[in-house]
Amino acid sequence: MACPARRRLITAVGATTLLVGPRWARASLAAPRALSFDHLHTGEKLVVEYFDAGRYQPDALNAVNHLLRDFRSGDVGSIDPALLDLLHGLAARTGSQRAFQVISGYRSSATNEALHQRSSGVATGSLHMRGQAIDIRLADVQLPTLRDAALAMRGGGVGYYAASNFVHVDSGRVRAW
Repeated sequence: MACPARRRLITAVGATTLLVGPRWARASLAAPRALSFDHLHTGEKLVVEYFDAGRYQPDALNAVNHLLRDFRSGDVGSIDPALLDLLHGLAARTGSQRAFQVISGYRSSATNEALHQRSSGVATGSLHMRGQAIDIRLADVQLPTLRDAALAMRGGGVGYYAASNFVHVDSGRVRAW
């Protein structure tokens, strides 16, 4: 049986843990989290509960990894769960009821290099190659609103590509372009 002092310490540490991190990520730490995706290049769709009972669900994460694979090469990478949490928070913040339309998820280094050769807008060290970035839009949210919601969350990088009709979000450091 734990002594009362130890129980108070554990309670205090637990309470402190709830106060760490951005508010959008703390809202409900143990509540199930689900996402819907519509990959515009492959036509694949996925509705997945990726977090439940206080833990990420391995089978669901594998399904997300497969859907967000490099559609050009077929290479599958590991998508950062923090990126999924960012998307979950973004859907909640915007009130969207639609699937995330995916333009680009994971990219192999070969694909990224080929894209970089064609466009200076593709970073040589892109977080897409680490599974930490995704280019998206939502059918029921205007692009500037999506961008503004992502910026307000301060959960990572946000790139606004109005001419190409997408917003880039990543789980890297907070920055915008």
